[in-house]
Amino acid sequence: MSTIAHYFKLDELNTSVRTEFIAGLTTFASMAYILFVNPTVLGAAGMDKGAVFTATAIASAVATIFMGVVALYPIAIAPGLGVNAFFAYSVVIGMGVKWETAMAGVFVAALIFLVLTFFKIREKIINIIPQNLKLAIASGIGLFIAFIGLHDAGLIVANKDTMVSLGHLSSPTSLLSIFGIIVTFILMSRKTPAAIFIGMILTSLAGILTGLIKLPSAIISPAPSLAPTFGAGVMHVGDINSLQLVTVVITFLIVTFFDTAGTMIGLATQAGFMKNNEMPRAGRALMADAVGMTVGAVIGTSPTSAYVESSSGIAVGGRSGLTSVFTGIFFLFALLFSPLLSVVTSQVTAPALVVVGVLMAKNLRLIDWEDLAIAAPAFLIVIGMPLTYSISDGIALGFILYPITMIATGRIKKVHPLMYVLAIMFIAFLMIIAH
Repeated sequence: MSTIAHYFKLDELNTSVRTEFIAGLTTFASMAYILFVNPTVLGAAGMDKGAVFTATAIASAVATIFMGVVALYPIAIAPGLGVNAFFAYSVVIGMGVKWETAMAGVFVAALIFLVLTFFKIREKIINIIPQNLKLAIASGIGLFIAFIGLHDAGLIVANKDTMVSLGHLSSPTSLLSIFGIIVTFILMSRKTPAAIFIGMILTSLAGILTGLIKLPSAIISPAPSLAPTFGAGVMHVGDINSLQLVTVVITFLIVTFFDTAGTMIGLATQAGFMKNNEMPRAGRALMADAVGMTVGAVIGTSPTSAYVESSSGIAVGGRSGLTSVFTGIFFLFALLFSPLLSVVTSQVTAPALVVVGVLMAKNLRLIDWEDLAIAAPAFLIVIGMPLTYSISDGIALGFILYPITMIATGRIKKVHPLMYVLAIMFIAFLMIIAH
């Protein structure tokens, strides 16, 4: 145990094995939904749902444990929400591309990722992003996940007249989430250890006792076979032979790059890991993501990304890579105990997302709101993420405006040359996804 504590610097980070275990479990519980959501989304593209379930768990475990052991961060990785929808609905269904060919696109993008990460190009880009924009990214992610939480809770619903509106608060599932949100906020306000995780347990129990959450029919079941998806992407690399498919590969690259970069910056800012506006060991953290994406493409799942739900584990005290190791182990256990995960419904995880959103939004106070040349792009990032339902799109809006406002105020030399390159890339990116 002392060897583990020394390797992960638990004393230096003022944490313990127990705290890291609770944090790892909390993060896993907050993102376990991806084990069921990803097969549903990719299943729409014609992929075998059972194989995708297993691939999702394995890719998440490998990448997250790599993150913990090599990069020493409490940041979990799993197939990204949003990019999986792009894979299924835009590429396969929208463009009429076979899912095997789309998976080959993911595999090629993953290999490019490995090269960019190895030569520290990704790390350099993250470190040249101005501090105010990093704070805006962290705050925007907070609003984004709170919005997701409120939507999952049924408190915010779509409305064709006003775009969004208040949901049906009298519905039993919404009441369950409201119970969870109130209980979790009470526990957080009283500074109760592991408040978010305890809130999830109490919400699950309330759901079971009221009959809103069904008890699982079994506890243990064997993991579904990977055979239907394993190696399909690798075998179809030769199919990427048109400009349209090259564009698909580039889009996978851009979306995953900035979703992960944005999430890592937000989480590192929240946990206090940033030093002199740089993220230590950023290269190793990004390599974990590249490894996860490569493994996922080989065994049969969409691109991986760092998960904002890691903030729930950080919120209960997770500070070291041991948190990620525990989260990764839980993903492997999930292969055997998949029926139990049905208890962790979206109504149970919704309160955690709302509470964490509040915690991440505190970065707003550190943004220089007096300087409009900085405040305007920062605001677009913050408001853009929830309104476009995309971390990447929110970042794009702010990164395009930032060089413009800085040039307009005569500060052209204060903008790193790469920020101009990123602005041009984001303009091209938005034009591509708009078609």
